[in-house]
Formats: sequence, structure tokens, C-alpha cells
Amino acid sequence: MTGSEPITTGLSGRAKRFVEGTWADRQLIDSAIAAAATGWRIERMPAVDRNIIRLALHELRLGDTPVGVVISEAVNMAKRFSTERSGAFVNGVLSRLVEEAAAK
Repeated sequence: MTGSEPITTGLSGRAKRFVEGTWADRQLIDSAIAAAATGWRIERMPAVDRNIIRLALHELRLGDTPVGVVISEAVNMAKRFSTERSGAFVNGVLSRLVEEAAAK
């Protein structure tokens, strides 16, 4: 998800809805991520990590999937497609976002 439009070519209906929903809410999502990612600016995060966190947060906000499942899948994607330390980073940011949401 970069540029002025999300790339949805070849995506299934559910995946396409996730990408489009995440894109539509990205300013709100990015604000939440920036608040939770202490010491990291959104634009400095690895693009893969940033987009995995965005998609996961969008899915968490929908509330259709258990929190543990969303975080586990996001961490696994980060480990597979990003840096060696991305799994821990994604886990930390998403865990903090979930804690903050629960405290409200």
C-alpha cells in the first residue's frame, strides 16, 4: 500500500475488502500506530512491517477474528516477509494497541 491508490489486482473478495478498508482508514490507523510505536515514525518503519500492522489493526477493529489469531498471523507474515526482528516489532506494536484499546 503505497502511492495514491491501494493495489488490489488479483486479490479475492475478502482480501480486496481488507486492503480497501485499510486504505480508507489509513490516517486513523497510522495515528494509532504512531502513538503505539514508541521511537518509530511511520515513514521510518520497514514498508512490509508498516503494512502488516495496518492490515492487522484494520482486522482487529472489525472484530470478526479473535485478537490472538490476528496478532499471530501478523507476526508470522512479518517473520516470513520482512526482517529478522520484524516479528517481535509487529507483536509489540499490535500488543500495545490491543492493551490501549482495552484500557479505554
